[in-house]
Amino acid sequence: QVQLVESGGGLVQTGDSLRLSCAASGRDFGRTSGTYSMGWFRQAPVTEREFVADIGWITGTLYYADYVKGRFTISRDNAKKTMYLQMNNLSPEDTAVYYCAASPGLIRPLSRSTVNYWGKGTLVTVSS
Repeated sequence: QVQLVESGGGLVQTGDSLRLSCAASGRDFGRTSGTYSMGWFRQAPVTEREFVADIGWITGTLYYADYVKGRFTISRDNAKKTMYLQMNNLSPEDTAVYYCAASPGLIRPLSRSTVNYWGKGTLVTVSS
């Protein structure tokens, strides 16, 4: 099992920045973290959960959704088993619950069907 805990959400204004964190733990992650990919998804009200970005835990290879390229940056600290999402130039369209996701598989970018573990989410609200 892998546990994922997000933090860092909150209420900001248009143009502001925010950094989300996701702490990973669990026996399986510690033993086989080299095979994992981790990422971020988001879900706004009355919409499907959508992919934001992901990162190979060891390789560091990155994937981004087109709508966040140039504004969001995903990174990780292997020693802390923590992943980050730096979000810049936020707009009201970025308002959503952001979920941390992890998968031990090799299919990239992550999709809802390939994610094995989800965090509970952290709410980001961007006011205009």
